[in-house]
Amino acid sequence: MSSPDIAGILDKSKELDQLRKEQEEVLVEINKMHKKLQATPEVVEKPGDNSLAKLKNLYVHAKELSESEVNVSNLLLSQLDALLPSGPPGQPRRRMEGNEQKRKRMKSDSDISRMSPSVRNQLELFASLKGEQVAARVMVTQEDAEKEEWLVVKVLHFDKETRELEVLDEEPGDDEEGGGQRKYKLPMTAIIPFPKRTDPSSAQDFPTGRHVLAVYPGTTALYKATVVNGHRKRKTDEYLLEFDDDEEDGALPQRVVPFHKVVALPDGHRQ
Repeated sequence: MSSPDIAGILDKSKELDQLRKEQEEVLVEINKMHKKLQATPEVVEKPGDNSLAKLKNLYVHAKELSESEVNVSNLLLSQLDALLPSGPPGQPRRRMEGNEQKRKRMKSDSDISRMSPSVRNQLELFASLKGEQVAARVMVTQEDAEKEEWLVVKVLHFDKETRELEVLDEEPGDDEEGGGQRKYKLPMTAIIPFPKRTDPSSAQDFPTGRHVLAVYPGTTALYKATVVNGHRKRKTDEYLLEFDDDEEDGALPQRVVPFHKVVALPDGHRQ
């Protein structure tokens, strides 16, 4: 293992420690707000009180820190996987027997219990997605070449141990051989939950000019688009979007998309 590799892992470890410290600080503030509201619930009815807004901002910050922690943890895992030896060639992997398998299960349960609250919450969030539609980054084969696409899929199962989701593309494929529905196993980083149609507070409010990822009308595919309308008075209002590469007669048509089919554009989007 080279010094630069070790330095990179140490840097990410320090970043992870810092994120966890910030999470603990935010959790302390959230608990203070909870105690305040439990002791004097009538305070929120006073003119000018911003307790609920402050609490919401704390939760938003906690969610952002949680997502950052998951991303950094995944990067650390990737770095470690790349450096760990795969073992002598040709050496068969020993089958795990009864007690050893049980010990591994117990260790896994213990690992989960030692996770920070934010990571546990993230795992619970993904476990709750079963049966829900989400945006998923998948690799599809087109003209003998693999291409990255974002599709609307249904979550069938989430494995907390491997942190993988089994999802179903309910839209039949166009190719002759695999024209039926397709299943994929994807990491958490390839999934973006949609805002809940019945809970607009879970939706982000994207300003005019912001690049987003949105479901193209009449399809189950998501593409990069730009927000056109900036006068949405409610989170339940629809978005007016211009999709990239959607040119008609030399201009980009503006298309209406429901708020619960629009999500933030992922970093490094290449579609």
